[in-house]
Amino acid sequence: MPRLRRPGWELLLKNIAPNALHDSKARYDAPKCDEDTRVEVTGEIMEWIQDSNAPQRLLCMTGAAGSGKSALQQTIAERCTKSDILSAAFFLSSADPTRNNISFIVPTIAYQIGLKNHLFRSSVAAAVTHDPYVFSRSLQSQMDVLIVRPFESLRRSKQIGTNTFPYAILIDGLDECTGELNTTSGIIPVNVDDRRRAEDQQEELLAAIKHCILDNDLPFRVFIASRPEWAIHTALEPGGLLREAAYHIQLSHKYDASGDMHRYLRRRFEDIGLRIGNPQWFSEGDIETLVRAASGQFIYVATAYKYISERRDSPVERLKIILTWTPREGQGIRPFEALDKLYTNILLGAKNAYEAVDRHHRRDFLLLFRAHHMAVTGYHLYVISMDPAADLLSALLCLEARAEETLISDLRSLVALETGEDGDLHLRLYHKSFSDFLEESSRAKDLFVPESRVYTHLASCFMQHIIECPLDFDSLPARWEELPLPKLYRRSLEDAVDGLPSFLGGANAIDGDEVVRFTQNGGWQKIDSLLPLLHRKSGYISGDFEGWVMDLGNFTDLLKARRPEAASVISEFVKKWENDFNRDKDERRRQQKLDSDSSDEL
Repeated sequence: MPRLRRPGWELLLKNIAPNALHDSKARYDAPKCDEDTRVEVTGEIMEWIQDSNAPQRLLCMTGAAGSGKSALQQTIAERCTKSDILSAAFFLSSADPTRNNISFIVPTIAYQIGLKNHLFRSSVAAAVTHDPYVFSRSLQSQMDVLIVRPFESLRRSKQIGTNTFPYAILIDGLDECTGELNTTSGIIPVNVDDRRRAEDQQEELLAAIKHCILDNDLPFRVFIASRPEWAIHTALEPGGLLREAAYHIQLSHKYDASGDMHRYLRRRFEDIGLRIGNPQWFSEGDIETLVRAASGQFIYVATAYKYISERRDSPVERLKIILTWTPREGQGIRPFEALDKLYTNILLGAKNAYEAVDRHHRRDFLLLFRAHHMAVTGYHLYVISMDPAADLLSALLCLEARAEETLISDLRSLVALETGEDGDLHLRLYHKSFSDFLEESSRAKDLFVPESRVYTHLASCFMQHIIECPLDFDSLPARWEELPLPKLYRRSLEDAVDGLPSFLGGANAIDGDEVVRFTQNGGWQKIDSLLPLLHRKSGYISGDFEGWVMDLGNFTDLLKARRPEAASVISEFVKKWENDFNRDKDERRRQQKLDSDSSDEL
């Protein structure tokens, strides 16, 4: 009997993305978890999927770039397939124009559900025949026409128990939805309008799932994996669209993957040993070194293994290169090129998004972020607080309140603001390899910011902070704590005064005109007025006033050739402060001698 043609179904097939299926040829050898790895998190996900009594029917898993989200999603898709509960899967990819936008998501999901049930398929075909332009409608309308109504029709027919219907819908890589229909570059949008369009599409998809599937009480359980970028981060935060509706798994230190990485590398290194006939070609120390360098980043060990296992080269030599590799300009070997591309895409996108919003101030995103990054790795000039709180550093950079949150808003897949033991927010980098990338000009290329630029900028900010301080310097209180300033302002003012001499010394490109303006605006006089208060608070400049004066004196000597007038003014203050310090030191010695004599008499 000839097969009946269904023009609606055939039209649907022209609007799907076959490459997005979990078992598509385009995704051949897709990453997935080894059997004995990621056991805890895969167990938690499968338990949630199979628990029909769980209060939430949407699971959102967020994690840093390279944390293994897609491998986990692939593993779950295969397990759901074996259990006959996979209804549909869609794996987004920014590099594939058929699956880097929302255009094909709903038709592709409807297609897969239709394969599971002929009545559902007939309903979808009839809906498309009735409205051939449904694919140009909003995502919510598409989902209503192609998924909600066909399923409601199936439920009313009572020809199948909906409790036995395959119910797991998996969507991987929400952040890979770039909104670009015709790009093959694989580059995340860096044009701010494109980026906002991508975020709007991601938000539209989340809203459609909420309104169509969750609010209509369909039996599907939806599992979405994504980097914690704007759309899903906003939806899951307090007051967000999905805050109450979603079960949220964050791939963090709670799911320690170091043991899994050991097993992943050991198993593959043993296979290489069988291939080359040398089972002793690697050591446990080699594996430990690679896992430690990965800092929880599965993509790091996967990239390392891919480089080492190149068939036409020696794995022994390639492992040695990975373990000892130091990047430098003009170097042909780039074992972490894939990682560098990932970091470049994310950082460039964040830069353009920030600077598009910040047009009024015209601030340099890369410079500001590098300053925060150096606060984590440590300034070589240890004069400001070690690992300063993020809000303190923002104040030192003369930024507005909560500026650090805006700065990292598009970098949440690489960094986070976390509360430290002191109760303050500190920047945390998920991956050491990202820090290595930022510190190497040969890897970061045009995104590289040298340390000297940060020191120069901070020195300028310190001078601005002191000059713009709103105090009445003619009637200061007796104690630093009594200064009529907010607590954060007092802390940042103290660090600015404390750090200025050494940062001036480290600021190779400091503009002499800036120092002249600071001098002409009474900057050194203001410092002179503040020093006695700092002395009473904690001793002159954290107990190292002699070094502070020496740093300023050295800078003044270098300034003399360029700006002799300003250098002359600073020299007078340096002499005064040296005399003040020596006088104070002599006074303390006399007091110590008096105390000692009094003690001897007793």
